[in-house]
Amino acid sequence: QVQLVESGGGLVQAGGSLRLSCAASGIPFTINAMGWYRQAPGKQRELVAVLIGGNTNYADFVKGRFTISADNAKNTVYLQMNSLKPEDTAVYLCAAGRVGMYYWGKGTQVTVSS
Repeated sequence: QVQLVESGGGLVQAGGSLRLSCAASGIPFTINAMGWYRQAPGKQRELVAVLIGGNTNYADFVKGRFTISADNAKNTVYLQMNSLKPEDTAVYLCAAGRVGMYYWGKGTQVTVSS
């Protein structure tokens, strides 16, 4: 049974920091891609940051503020979010798998107050 369990979301003031974690289990092949997406109310899901084969890719709106990292031995991906802004408020979803075939977590809410 595939499980992606996210944690670390919450309420934070603008300028603050949060660290998200996502532990993946049960994926029936070697994971070479893990990442984070987000979806705000009334908006489409958008890429935040992704690790593919050791290479990182960030959305322009988080460059310099967010850092993605992973512990491959634990199939866990992290997202360190600094200098948070109210517009970062969204449900953050973890994705893991390989390019073209992702499994998804249920998401963790991040709310940034002004």
